[in-house]
Amino acid sequence: MRRARLRQIELPDFGMPDAAVDLPDTVYAERLDRFRTRLATRGYDTALVYADREHSANLAYLTGFEPRFEEAVLIVRSAERPLLLTGNECVGMAEAAPLPMRVELHQDFSLPGQPRDRSRPLGAVLAEEAIGEGSRVAMVGWKEFADRAMVEVPSFVVDAVRSAVGREGVVENGGDILTGAADGLRVINELDQLAAFEHAACHTSNGVRNVLFGLEPGMRENEVVRLLGWNGAPLSCHLMLSSGPRASLGLLSPGRRRIERGDRFTTAYGIWGALNCRAGFIVEGAHELPPGISDYVDRLVAPYFEAIAEWYEALHVGQTGGALNEIISRRLGDSFFGIFLNPGHQLHLDEWVNSPVAPDSSIELRSGMALQVDVIPATGTDYFTTNIEDGIALADPPLRDRFAARYPDAWDRIEARRAFMIDVLGIRLHPDVLPFSNIPAYLPPFLLRPDRAMTLVG
Repeated sequence: MRRARLRQIELPDFGMPDAAVDLPDTVYAERLDRFRTRLATRGYDTALVYADREHSANLAYLTGFEPRFEEAVLIVRSAERPLLLTGNECVGMAEAAPLPMRVELHQDFSLPGQPRDRSRPLGAVLAEEAIGEGSRVAMVGWKEFADRAMVEVPSFVVDAVRSAVGREGVVENGGDILTGAADGLRVINELDQLAAFEHAACHTSNGVRNVLFGLEPGMRENEVVRLLGWNGAPLSCHLMLSSGPRASLGLLSPGRRRIERGDRFTTAYGIWGALNCRAGFIVEGAHELPPGISDYVDRLVAPYFEAIAEWYEALHVGQTGGALNEIISRRLGDSFFGIFLNPGHQLHLDEWVNSPVAPDSSIELRSGMALQVDVIPATGTDYFTTNIEDGIALADPPLRDRFAARYPDAWDRIEARRAFMIDVLGIRLHPDVLPFSNIPAYLPPFLLRPDRAMTLVG
C-alpha cells in the first residue's frame, strides 16, 4: 500500500495565460435555446430566472448580464426575445449584455429609498408576457428542493406570479433545469467555458502559491492578502485569510492581526470559475508545533492526502458520486476528521453549483463537468485542519482533442500539471482528468517550508 510522505520537492512554474478567454456571443443564444427546450420538455410555457448580487450565476450564464447592487428577473417564453426586468442602477448596464433582450426598468428591484415612479406593476408586466390563468411557470432561483412548491425567489415576485396563474396554473421550482447535479445545463460546460475556467484557475492558484511562498512571521494579515494579487475579476466568494485562533472559525476576511510563528493559517481565493484554498501551520517543522500535536502530519495530513489521492485516482467520466463519497467515508469517516459536507462538488461562475457526491449517489460524472476537490477536515481540536482545494475538469477523448487543438497553451499547462501529479506526487490520474490549478494537489503542511509537500510512495 502506498503511503503519504513529506518530501522536499520542486513545484514547477506551469505558466500563465497571455490573454483572457472570451466566450463568443453566440454561446448565449445557444444556451437559451437549450433552456427553452428543457422548459418545453418539462411542460412549462414560461420561466422566471431570478438574480441578485450573491446569486447571479444562472442569469449570467443565460445572458452575460449580472446585476450589481440590485435584483433582476429574466422572463423567458418560447419565441420572443426574453424580457429582462432590472432596477434603476442596472438598466443601462443591461444594454451591454451579449444576448439580445428586451430590457425594462422595474423599480421594485431598486435599492431602498430610490425612486419608484417610472415602472409598471409586476402584475401588468406578467399579463403582457402572457402569464395568466392556467399558465405553467418555472421559477429559477439558486436552490432546488424535494418539494417543487418551495421557491426561494422573493415573495413579492412569487406572489405576483401565483396570483396571475390562478388555481389552474402551476408555479414550481425549476432550478434543477440549470443546476441539477446529474444533467443541469450549467454542470456540463462548453469547451470555451472550460478554457475560461482554466484561465481563472491560473490566477487563483498562482495567488495562493504566492502566499505559500511569500508569507513570513511578522506580516499582518492584510499585508499577506495582497500576495493573492486579485486582478479585479468578479469574485465567487470574498477573499479569505486568517491566522491564529481566528483561523479555526473559517470563512473570515483578513484583519490587521500580525502573524506569528506557531499560528494556524488558512487562505482561499475564488473568482468566477475557480477557487483555491490551503491551510496549515506557520512553522518550519513539527518541532515548532504547539504542544501535543507533534504528530500533526502522521495523524491528520498524511491520511488526508492519501484519501484525496485515492479520490483523484477514482475520477473518470462515468464514475458515480457514490463511489467518490465512499472513499472519503472509508478513509476519513472517523469523527476526529470532522468531514461533514459533500466531499467534492461542481463549480461554475459560482463556487458551489451542486454536488453529485453523496452517500449511495448513482449520479455519473460526465464529460464537460468542472469539479472542486473540496474535502475539509474540521477536527475541532488543536490539530486544526489541512486543506487542498483545487479545480479540475473531466473530458472524454473527443473533448480533449478539441481542447488541445483550440487552446494549445492551456493544454500544455494541463499536460504539465498531470505529469507533475503523476510523476512527482505519485497520484495516478485517469486521462479524463484535467487539472486546472497551478498548485495541483500540492500540500505543504509547514508553511515556512513550502518546498516540503506531501507525496505518495511505495
